Amino acid sequence: MSNRLKYEKSPYLLQHADNPVDWFPWCQEAFEKAEREDKPVFLSIGYSTCHWCHVMERESFENEEIAEILNKYFVAVKVDREERPDIDSVYMSVCQTMTGSGGWPMSIFLTPLQKPFFAGTYFPPMTVRGMTGLKELLLAVADKWQQDKDGLIQSAEKILAHLIDVPEEELCKGIDISLPERAARLLSGSYDEVNGGFGDAPKFPMPYNLIFLTLYAKIYKEEKIFEMVKVTLDKMQRGGLFDQIGYGFSRYSTDKYFLVPHFEKMLYDNALLIAAYAAAYKESGDREFLDTAEKTAAYVLREMTGPGGEFYSAQDADSEGEEGRFYVWSYEEIIKVLGKESGEKFCAYYDVTENGNFERRNILNLLGGQKTCDGFSEEKRLLYDYRKSRAKLHLDDKVLTSWNSLAICGLCILYQASGEKKYLQAAKRAQEFIEGNLADGNILYVSCRGGRGQVRGFLDEYACYAAALISLYDADFQEMYLERAEEICKEAVRQFADEKNGGYFLYGPENGRLITRPKEVYDNALPSGNSVMAYCLVRLAEITGKERYEEVAKRQLAFLSGAAEHYPAGCCMFLTALLLYMHPPKRVCDGERCGVWPES
Repeated sequence: MSNRLKYEKSPYLLQHADNPVDWFPWCQEAFEKAEREDKPVFLSIGYSTCHWCHVMERESFENEEIAEILNKYFVAVKVDREERPDIDSVYMSVCQTMTGSGGWPMSIFLTPLQKPFFAGTYFPPMTVRGMTGLKELLLAVADKWQQDKDGLIQSAEKILAHLIDVPEEELCKGIDISLPERAARLLSGSYDEVNGGFGDAPKFPMPYNLIFLTLYAKIYKEEKIFEMVKVTLDKMQRGGLFDQIGYGFSRYSTDKYFLVPHFEKMLYDNALLIAAYAAAYKESGDREFLDTAEKTAAYVLREMTGPGGEFYSAQDADSEGEEGRFYVWSYEEIIKVLGKESGEKFCAYYDVTENGNFERRNILNLLGGQKTCDGFSEEKRLLYDYRKSRAKLHLDDKVLTSWNSLAICGLCILYQASGEKKYLQAAKRAQEFIEGNLADGNILYVSCRGGRGQVRGFLDEYACYAAALISLYDADFQEMYLERAEEICKEAVRQFADEKNGGYFLYGPENGRLITRPKEVYDNALPSGNSVMAYCLVRLAEITGKERYEEVAKRQLAFLSGAAEHYPAGCCMFLTALLLYMHPPKRVCDGERCGVWPES
């Protein structure tokens, strides 16, 4: 049995192509069917390496009884959040407004006019331990639709009115130069002095925060601020968050120690962490930071790179139906692979015990204070080869323009820090792939897989690609990169700029219409498109000296100053741009191009 998703290219949608649910992709046909048959829409949003998305599929979407209910009473629509960030952004706002939290899989009930009236995330198949089961929920919503459809429609109108009535961030009359200091103090206040990182569990790497703090500490000679960065970077690479034998970072730590990760690996995290570690090395001279950046790049180039130099999106956390199974070890396994003498030494060094440090298994780590070293390089090679014989992790081989652009930025910064040309060459190959497969003149596409891109790009694609081109120019000083960055920024302004209130919308008129048109200003898993645009415009103004960039950069910095007023620590990519505006780097330094760091 298969459904309409079998014709899609997204790995996430294809994972659901054989469900007994009669899934539609997001399309007009689905909503016309809902209108014609007088049914509500069940919208499910996720991505291919999402652990709880896998769980909900196994439990509910492969369940014949639940599928029958969905097919009878609803029109079911499945969306890949990475392919359609606009849909994800709109309905994530709905979910957070209605429930106070969000996440994936996201489950939204809509009218045929795409207006939401109920929202949630993961639902178990049956009600258990106070959690409403999907079967019970579907039947309740279906009954309510039949008995009181007008009530649900009125509820949807109220929710939509609440979203639309959120006051527009006013264009600030000026640029608030106090914001970087306020953000640095806020981050200092949440810093974990014992374990590194910020706040309590779960702990996310947030590399753009670390990049901002590194730059802030350099400019204002705040050694205590930079110490927070160094300790956090050290703890992250010592913990289970970092794959000690295959390299690369997992998505986040489930505990406050950076020991137990959520094991999926995302391209964007690793791209930004390469930049953060390389920048910390440039400022500290600590070779371990450079070593971590290079090991992370080695992981990306070895396991996340396609034949054309493109970078794939993610590796799954799950194998054989269990999260993290691919990465954890028993004491006996390691002794078997390495032999008794070498195995015992390795286990003692990497915190491997017979009882285990994680659910009777072991996550390799150096959090006990051991010195990091390459003395176990042969042992790690043997264990890596052995690990490859385990059930393979699912690879999301979708190629995303924005994430590839961030990888280009990271590799360029690593090239500037290390002098190793292979990183610059890899960045150039990825840029050539974008031009050949994800660009049509000045029009960019979100993603591609097995062919050219089809979904027109949103703000993030243009902002991140312009940043990548500027990074290539910084690293290689070829005018073609600078000229292309100007073209892409000009197109972003044309499609997404809000000339009245300032800032940039997530999507433009050429992307179609949704129930709201958001402007994203706060950084989440990735820096916001508005923040990255601020960085690009500031850099273009500094590099070219053109007045038009100076004007539009000031306007964007003023807009974001107003948006960041309530919580500046949530806009660290913007604050990096603001610091560069306030303290521009010199154009020439010792006869060579300077990087992104201003001279003292």
